[in-house]
Amino acid sequence: MRVGTGKAGPGKDRKASDAKNPTGLQDVFFRIGGPHAGSTTVALEVNSDHVVLDDIWAWRADHGVPGSFGWTVNPSDTGVVVRGDDVTATGLFSEHFQKENLIWSGERGKTIFFQNEFPYDPPTQADWQHDGILGYAAYKVADSVKTHELWGGGAYIYTNVNPTLHATHGFEVPVTPGVKLHSLLTVSLNNAGTIDHIVNDVGAPATPGPNGSNVSYLAEYPIP
Repeated sequence: MRVGTGKAGPGKDRKASDAKNPTGLQDVFFRIGGPHAGSTTVALEVNSDHVVLDDIWAWRADHGVPGSFGWTVNPSDTGVVVRGDDVTATGLFSEHFQKENLIWSGERGKTIFFQNEFPYDPPTQADWQHDGILGYAAYKVADSVKTHELWGGGAYIYTNVNPTLHATHGFEVPVTPGVKLHSLLTVSLNNAGTIDHIVNDVGAPATPGPNGSNVSYLAEYPIP
């Protein structure tokens, strides 16, 4: 699903909505695979400015009808891509995609509550890594962004196909004063998978634990 084409310049629809009359997308659910095999590169692409996203769930299915899901059966890169400026998300869920679950490159973005589970099913670490980084971030803010804020974000790992897998980062953001994250956690579920850091290279690892799950918390990024 695409909101706006993202074409820049006079008369183009990147500026089609404005702060006084924003575009709203509410209670929208994407399921890639599960009832039948399917794939996508991006489930939701937001190219317009001044968009409000409320209760969005982008899900690459991890269960369902046998033969309708699996690493090579429902391949899908990214759940949500936000290119527009001044986009606000309240209740944003993106799960099990094979690369970054969310990529945000617009300016002045705001997210209030984000939830993610990494893909369950990478067969090997070689299948799930890039540019010397293990896995892919759940929440990626592009290096070019100067202003962005997130309140309440969680990333969970449960790589039951290969419990030895690592994700280097739960969240990846540029190091700049205008990018701020609040109340974050990463979780290793059911003795399967490790998240090495919460944001960039900051935060303790979430590792498999004797009780099955371990949680790592970070109140603020950057750390005051």
